[in-house]
Amino acid sequence: MTAEMTSPLTEQEFITIRVQDPRLQNEGSWTSYVDYKIFLHTNSKAFTAKTSCVRRRYREFAWLRKQLQKNAGLVPVPTLPGKLPFHIGSSDDFIEKRRMGLQQFLEQAVQNMVLLSDSQLHLFLQSQLSQSEIEACVQGRKSYTATEAILKYAMSNRGWAQEETLCVGSGS
Repeated sequence: MTAEMTSPLTEQEFITIRVQDPRLQNEGSWTSYVDYKIFLHTNSKAFTAKTSCVRRRYREFAWLRKQLQKNAGLVPVPTLPGKLPFHIGSSDDFIEKRRMGLQQFLEQAVQNMVLLSDSQLHLFLQSQLSQSEIEACVQGRKSYTATEAILKYAMSNRGWAQEETLCVGSGS
C-alpha cells in the first residue's frame, strides 16, 4: 500500500477589467455624455463579488482618481486620458482612445495594493452608487457597509450580468 503525496493546486489570482460598450446618453442635448460599461471578473480575495458590471462616465473616473490621490499618500495614482476642451467628444476615434485609457487606468489601479485597499475603488467598480453615496458609505454616514452595498448590488442580478448582457445605465 502506497500513499501518494498530492499538493493542492494553488489557483493563480487574476483580476480582469474591461472598459467597453461606450454609449452616448441624452444624445442631441447640451447635457449629452458618453458612459462606459466596466466588466470585472476576478478570483481575488480582495473583491467581495467575483463578477460585476457597472456603467460609469468620465467625470466619475476623474472623481475616483481624486479620491484615490487623497488616500494614497505618496503612492502615485495612474493618470486618466485627457479631456477635450470643447465638446468634440463624440468622435469615434476620441471615444475609443478614451475607453482604452480608462481601462488602462483601472488595470493599473487594481495592481497597486495601496489603491486596491481603498473601498471607494471597490464601490466604484462593484456598485452603482453615486459619488456622494460612495463618500457617505466609506465615511460611515450610511446604514450599510461597502461590503453590504456591493453584495446588495450583486444580488440584484444587475451586478452579476454576464459580459455580453446589458449593464444598467449611469445615474450621474
